[in-house]
Amino acid sequence: MTSNTTPRRTVVANISLSLDGRVNGPGGEYDMSWIAPHAVTDAARDLMVRLTDTATTILLGRKNYEGFAGFWPPVADDENAEPRDRATARWLNSTEKVVFSTTLTDATWQNSWIAGADPAATVRRLREEPGGDIVIQNSSSLIRALLDAGEVDRMMINLCPELAGGGARLFEDGVPRTSWSLTDLSTSESGAICLVYDRVTN
Repeated sequence: MTSNTTPRRTVVANISLSLDGRVNGPGGEYDMSWIAPHAVTDAARDLMVRLTDTATTILLGRKNYEGFAGFWPPVADDENAEPRDRATARWLNSTEKVVFSTTLTDATWQNSWIAGADPAATVRRLREEPGGDIVIQNSSSLIRALLDAGEVDRMMINLCPELAGGGARLFEDGVPRTSWSLTDLSTSESGAICLVYDRVTN
């Protein structure tokens, strides 16, 4: 007998963190220069390429969407760009992008659409549709919201050897208690550690 059920899609949170658990520094949400040297290493690029192999939907907050849309599209055709960056840019251009915003009225980057205000409800609906992994790409507010709702299955963390000394944390008090299993680990030439954790389900 052939089952007609669609396999449950995996929701993956992909983000860079400092050693003190920050997503940005004390200067505010754009204080992220300390991440840059660790985002362009071989290990970080290889992990991103692996991510693109299985993901068919990207979740973005407004600020990340605008930043990505302003940088990545032309990289796809830039012959001087690093080959893995070009591959990532082609994937970003062609993949479904779901943007969570209360202020944007139009998403002009190809294959983008604006979702409602409830990320958990949107993810539950997306899980029921055919497709590959659903990736939350560097949007800490989305990751926190979906962790609170129990809708994150995997975390891919680029742990940077930096103490930011202040700024927003990814894991605030009150996050639901869960257990995670380390399924992959690699180190980079910059000293960062690329960690992959899968949520342990009972």
